[in-house]
Amino acid sequence: MFLRNATGILPFHNHPPEIAGHCNSFDKDVNRQEAGMIFEEIVVGPLSVNCFVVGCENSREGVVVDPGGDVDSVIQAVQKHRLKIGTVINTHGHFDHVGGNRATVESFGGRLLIHQADVALVGMAADVARTYGLQGESSPPPDDFLNDGDEITFGGHTLKVIHTPGHTRGGCCLYFESEKKIITGDTLFADSIGRTDLPGGSHEQLLESIRTKLFTLPDDVAVYPGHGEATSIGHEKRHNPYF
Repeated sequence: MFLRNATGILPFHNHPPEIAGHCNSFDKDVNRQEAGMIFEEIVVGPLSVNCFVVGCENSREGVVVDPGGDVDSVIQAVQKHRLKIGTVINTHGHFDHVGGNRATVESFGGRLLIHQADVALVGMAADVARTYGLQGESSPPPDDFLNDGDEITFGGHTLKVIHTPGHTRGGCCLYFESEKKIITGDTLFADSIGRTDLPGGSHEQLLESIRTKLFTLPDDVAVYPGHGEATSIGHEKRHNPYF
């Protein structure tokens, strides 16, 4: 999906030639409701970012993750589930993931969170987008910072912040332990990893983050990356060509 975006530029992953395709055995029905959790994926923006609307079916409290654009679609999903959004989270500060921050926060009034190491990126998002011939919008400053080990609770659900630098210095993953789900932003993809040739990137650091912080999770944890198809921790441990 994100390999074939309309511009043909700036895939935010590495994709070696030996990869034939994504894992086909994994259940890709991501827009589902289970154990009281609302979990909807919306592909947004010119670089096909996976934005997530996650909520508690009982309390209707929710969060939005990586509203990179097409905010009308995000608003529709939130309204469909009748959610009250208290938090907007960016997994990292690249322009394709933060381009809808302002409109999302203005629509729902939630607090905006990102890791402190990526704050400079959100303020220059529009300028960076223009260098690739795209229109973008810089984000307002965050209301607070994500830190490794933080827990964010909405209704009956809790996500844990896992700091995974490498794609960017402030890249984070969001782990729903009870539901066995993790949103990995541009850290880990199906059969691939995030690119590390942009400012603040480090190939060695990214591999270390994945090995020590993601591959230590149970194999049956479902992985929802920032672009492309879902996968699982077990599949990536066994088949990802970078390991």
